[in-house]
Amino acid sequence: MNKNTPIYLTTEIRKIEQLATDSPTPTSLMEKAGLAAAKVVRDKLLTSEKNKVLVLAGPGNNGGDAFVVARYLQEWWFKVTLVFTGATAKLSGDAKNAMDAWIASGGKILSEIPTKNDWNAVVDGLFGIGLSRDLERPYYELIHVINHMNLPVLALDIPSGLSSDNGRICGSAINAKITVTFIGMKPGLLTHHGTEYCGEIILRNLDIDTSALIEPQSWILDQNYVYKLLPPPRLANSHKGMFGSVGVIGGSDGMTGAALLAGTAALKLGSGRVYLGLINDNELGVDPVQPELMFRSPHELFKIDHLNCLVIGPGLGINTDAYFWLDCALKSTKTLVLDADALNLISSNPNLANKLINRKAHTVLTPHAAEAARILGISSTEVQNNRVETIKSLVERFNCYAVLKGAGSICMLPDGKYFINTSGNPGLSSAGTGDILTGMIGALLTQGMIMENALLLAVFLHGAAADELLEQIGGPVGITASEITDAARGLLNQWVYNS
Repeated sequence: MNKNTPIYLTTEIRKIEQLATDSPTPTSLMEKAGLAAAKVVRDKLLTSEKNKVLVLAGPGNNGGDAFVVARYLQEWWFKVTLVFTGATAKLSGDAKNAMDAWIASGGKILSEIPTKNDWNAVVDGLFGIGLSRDLERPYYELIHVINHMNLPVLALDIPSGLSSDNGRICGSAINAKITVTFIGMKPGLLTHHGTEYCGEIILRNLDIDTSALIEPQSWILDQNYVYKLLPPPRLANSHKGMFGSVGVIGGSDGMTGAALLAGTAALKLGSGRVYLGLINDNELGVDPVQPELMFRSPHELFKIDHLNCLVIGPGLGINTDAYFWLDCALKSTKTLVLDADALNLISSNPNLANKLINRKAHTVLTPHAAEAARILGISSTEVQNNRVETIKSLVERFNCYAVLKGAGSICMLPDGKYFINTSGNPGLSSAGTGDILTGMIGALLTQGMIMENALLLAVFLHGAAADELLEQIGGPVGITASEITDAARGLLNQWVYNS
């Protein structure tokens, strides 16, 4: 993917198509889309020996694209079986023209998939980005059949049954090996179920300069993008005061480890000094594993003038002491990174929520789906099925920066612009990984990065560290939060000094 790859909602894609009606025309867009996809099928899924392909054409313009794909593949001497599931009389003019061209080229149209399964690949052109309702019979069963053929599937624009705007499965969805998407990227390809149903995503813009037609409001967060955010190499004549100080408040009874994880992440990602304000009144004055961490009472943290950023939430608890220290943090002028129990307290205490709303200093929220659901008073399912709208609601309500964690984490800025992260894997589904992320954000903030850049770099680096570990150990099982910290430190140094 190219630098600054924009992402568009369905309404924006439709507007781009409308604006591009003069040159190229809609008909040529369908022709270009079909040709582009056919080339990918030819080059990635078929060979001279494995040359049989099943093409599924649905009732809309996605079906029209499929007719074009079938025609080109047949012209290239591949053996094409085409199944049309719609009604000819209801096709749009462009899709009808594509069907007529297929028939004129000698192509045949079947209404059902033949019982004999001897194909080498499948092209999914059943439904495109316009799908908004849950699929019913016969499409539900048809998708089930395709997913159990054990054949590589190329989806046109988006796997059928996957919502383009939010990655929700509309009853059932095609599990694609490759998705060739047209004109621009869509949120549903990159977040929620899109991360597991789209396979390899290939963008073909059909010669449209989308950014010239509509100014984008969202982008892909990938390695090409974060390279622009990296801090400069450190000067030889450096000292710890140049790299800031971060404070961590948390670690109530039984949850000291969460605060230690966040503090260690802040330390290893470059903070000059890290102070831990544990609220459990234990005797721990030094961490023998990480003695560089400096322990202070939470009260003392608020007296440190050179403290650049305050992380609060990891292992905080939800008792009276936790409420008191979060209240103090929200009333302070410090830049805040809020996670875990800090978010849970805000969700259940209107007074804290109002103080967050009225803050003048920068704040970043880092909820997962359940935490976001509690804050907004909705279910986790509603959050996951509307991830972009959920984070938009959080940002608008609290006038803050936020990352909605999960597959395809979404980072949004106060002005509503957002980025969808492309790094990470299921190895992040373990205790403490969220604490690591908050510490990483705090570390980058203390070193002078603006909030936007610190948030985006930390989120991508966090996932990239998990990806690095996955490659090293051969899978995601058993990746620990502590390992992610060390891997992230290694990657950051590699990127800064070897990029």
